Amino acid sequence: MMKQSLISSAIVTALFSSNVFAADVKGKILDNNNQPVSGAKVHLHGKSQSVTTDKNGQFTINVDADSQLHITKNNYLDERLPVTTDNAYVTVVLKPSAVESMVVYASALHKNNVEMASPVTVLAGDELKNAAKPTLGETLKGQPGINASYFGPVSSSPIIRGLDGPRVKITQNGLDSSDASRVGPDHANTNDSLSAQQIEVLRGPATLLYGSGAIGGVVNVVDNRIPTDIIESLSGAAEYSHDTVSNTNTYAAMLETGSDGFNFHFDGVSRKGGDYDTPEFNLPHEEHDEHGEDDHDAHDDHGHEGEHDDHNESPETAKKVDNTFIDSQQVNFGTSYVNEHLTLGLSFGRIDTDYGIPAHSHEGHDHDEHDHEGHEHDEHEGEDDHADESAEQGVFARVKQDRWQALFNYSLHNEWIESINVRAGYTDYEHSEIEHGSIGTTFKNKTTELRTGIEHRIGEWHGIVGYHYADSDYKADGAEAFTPATETKSHALFLLEERTFGDFTLELGARIEDFQLSSLVTTEAHHDDHDDHGDDDHDDHGHDDHDDHKEYESVAYQLDMTNISASIGGVYNFTEGHNVAFNVSRSERAPLTAELLSNGTHIATRTYELGLGYVIEDGEVHFEPQEIAQETATNIDFSVRRFIGDFGYTINVFYNDVANYYYQQNTGLMFTSEHGIENADHFHEGALPVFKFASDDAELYGVELDAHYRINDKNRVKVFADTLTAKLDNDQYLPRIPSNKLGVKYEYEHAGWKANMTITRYNSQSDIAAYESKTNGYTLVDTSFQYDFSAQGIDFVGYANIDNLTNELGFVHSSFIKEQAPLPGRNLKLGLRAYF
Repeated sequence: MMKQSLISSAIVTALFSSNVFAADVKGKILDNNNQPVSGAKVHLHGKSQSVTTDKNGQFTINVDADSQLHITKNNYLDERLPVTTDNAYVTVVLKPSAVESMVVYASALHKNNVEMASPVTVLAGDELKNAAKPTLGETLKGQPGINASYFGPVSSSPIIRGLDGPRVKITQNGLDSSDASRVGPDHANTNDSLSAQQIEVLRGPATLLYGSGAIGGVVNVVDNRIPTDIIESLSGAAEYSHDTVSNTNTYAAMLETGSDGFNFHFDGVSRKGGDYDTPEFNLPHEEHDEHGEDDHDAHDDHGHEGEHDDHNESPETAKKVDNTFIDSQQVNFGTSYVNEHLTLGLSFGRIDTDYGIPAHSHEGHDHDEHDHEGHEHDEHEGEDDHADESAEQGVFARVKQDRWQALFNYSLHNEWIESINVRAGYTDYEHSEIEHGSIGTTFKNKTTELRTGIEHRIGEWHGIVGYHYADSDYKADGAEAFTPATETKSHALFLLEERTFGDFTLELGARIEDFQLSSLVTTEAHHDDHDDHGDDDHDDHGHDDHDDHKEYESVAYQLDMTNISASIGGVYNFTEGHNVAFNVSRSERAPLTAELLSNGTHIATRTYELGLGYVIEDGEVHFEPQEIAQETATNIDFSVRRFIGDFGYTINVFYNDVANYYYQQNTGLMFTSEHGIENADHFHEGALPVFKFASDDAELYGVELDAHYRINDKNRVKVFADTLTAKLDNDQYLPRIPSNKLGVKYEYEHAGWKANMTITRYNSQSDIAAYESKTNGYTLVDTSFQYDFSAQGIDFVGYANIDNLTNELGFVHSSFIKEQAPLPGRNLKLGLRAYF
């Protein structure tokens, strides 16, 4: 009992003791020209909040124990300064960075992007606001190593080094976005770039903190919905912009205020636009082929041209992509209480979005006839603004999401435990696909997530140990519910530690995750009753004329896996402003619902999809999920950085060896609702190719470059590039791998004016899978102008962006619908932003 009391006393002392001697430390932040730096963040290591320098570069912060000040400012090198309660005044000089330098919130250990062992890109400030598009994919696609899936501009997800979907974790303030974007490329993610403070992209596996869904990387959207600093006055921002290519109007607003440690935050975005214009392009034949004409005139299901009855027939062209409108509203409220040691906050966000789904054809597919058993279509409540549009153009999606987030952070600032952090989230997501005023399919996803971490310092080691819980309840109901309802749970313990040896910092990490997927899988059996009619037993296609009596049985299926991930990395600062970094990681993940249990028609991709758990025997589909192996990635990253002076660069080289890589394989079979799965030789109108998920070993490798040269105070040049090779061990290339790109950006800044021009060359892509076609290269020229000014005590930013200045026709190889949806044509975006 005495021993237990001593242990309890030690724990209580560690958790709640702090030095009663506290004092305010004042200081000033200067640049290398001895000019004050305003807006720099001053953070006391181990505390939950920070202070910001005023226009004179001055700050005051409370210090209650010997600690370290961490001073950060975008595009300056971080400074760390030991302080005690005896320090009355400190002066800190920040050195400018030759590359963008920003604190990465997703790092968990307060590092900036030039200090991390794994490569990171951060987009923030006016650069982010001006680049903001309706989707993360379009916002980030110009960064080295990052591309977009592009199912039209309003449904485009990030691709990191050729990996996307279930391999890329998209988070908001460190918690999963919890939408349905992993189920299909036509499903948009729900993060809006315009309301973000910064967007962070962690390349390579980030599974240690974020789970097995981050085997390819993490995109973390950081906002201030739960304020973590003490707000003492009213501040806000408002913005309006107009895009000519789609006649889109966007409104955004943000408001923050606080008193006595209680803070309040509001932000909202409204965006409404029509179908987007493109340079003239040839429509794929099936897009304009009339029913009843010879279907062999169209491209066959393997992407090859069929025989034409009229070889002189001119292809039909278009100058816009139909059904790409957007009508979106998003509001977020947050509140918090912050004092010297405690941050406690809660936020709520609501999204209501309608967006068109291009190339979403239902030819040969009748909702009423082939709907899932027991499903009835629901009519719209009230008038639908897009009912007439959908009747003419196709299907559109209606997204509704409610999202709650909570934050608890207690900073102890004692010898062992620095802080305890808890983040929790609950998301209720619903996505209905609507055609002719009726709901065809509804996807729902309710998720609960909890992440807790204890930041500590034990001897020379500084790190975080934590627990991560996630529960996702996914359902799909309707004509295109090709995946069954599934509940996915995971429990994980993780550890991340670092230690500095002079100029070298070593990082070690590990995670063990218990993954459980459970579903009720419906299997189908056919019993044939043959008629005795001699030669009449065969139809025109040679099939038996019979009645199929379908019987269904439900099988309770559960997948249990233990995913183990580990990493070792380091950063060596071999001279001032230069370092090399390496990171070696091994990450495991289990298949998700779409990869494992798909069994049905996916109209958006115009395929019939089968998951890993199914086998095809003599045209019959059987559920046999016994041999499911984990996907295991061994990733090596090596980076060289120079980030001081007028010339800076980052070069990343990576190699990713993946065992049991999950991918979709063309079976060579075709599917129709009438005839089922057959050999492709039996041609039927509306037949869809059958794609089945398979697993094989694969390797992905490449190089990324980001270089900056500051010519003088007014002029700067940036060069960026990436290359990627991705293929299976049998030397077959993986499908939809983004093409390599090379770009140059020129920036000019003087007396409140900013201007830039970016020229990006996307190379042709001929490293393709057997069923793909080559994609030609294209060059995009983008330019922007910005002017900062003040009036009536309000700071304004006026800007004009011209995207695709030369009106280049470009097709995105990584898109499922590249031929139906080329990139937008020339676009003039005019905007005005105000800060008060």
